[in-house]
Amino acid sequence: MENTSWYMNILSSPFVRGLVVGLAICLFFWMRSLFRIRELSNNVKKLREHLHTKLEIDSAENERRKQELEKIKQERDNLRNMVQVLNQKPGRQEIRQSNIYQAALDIMFEKVPGFAPAWQITLKEAEEEMKNAERGIIPFFKRLKTSSSVSSGEFEKGRQKALEMQESAAN
Repeated sequence: MENTSWYMNILSSPFVRGLVVGLAICLFFWMRSLFRIRELSNNVKKLREHLHTKLEIDSAENERRKQELEKIKQERDNLRNMVQVLNQKPGRQEIRQSNIYQAALDIMFEKVPGFAPAWQITLKEAEEEMKNAERGIIPFFKRLKTSSSVSSGEFEKGRQKALEMQESAAN
């Protein structure tokens, strides 16, 4: 009994009781921290997996974008080459030149007030001459003038008659 009383004396002392309670509390918090560490390490693993998955997806997306960018650059270069080839075809330089002239005419219409009416009259005359030349009226009269000695007054009368006939045929 003495032996048990010795243990009881030690356990009954306030120091040992405080020590046991403190150790129990430490053990509780230590076990709690172990569980928390395990939980956090699992969360870190999950986050690493998510990060790895996201990086793979981003990498694949970046690779796709790079390929698309290369494809677009190639198409752009092909279109540039095609434009250069088309600009070198016969007739393209004339179209380009006419576009330049048209832009210059638009600028002249805006800047010079008296230019528009004179230009419209001249343009109509030139269009009539081109229509007549395409239909063969002007070359026919030029041949008549060079082959026979027709006066210019008669030439104009013939031209007017031909134009009247042409207009009546068109109507």
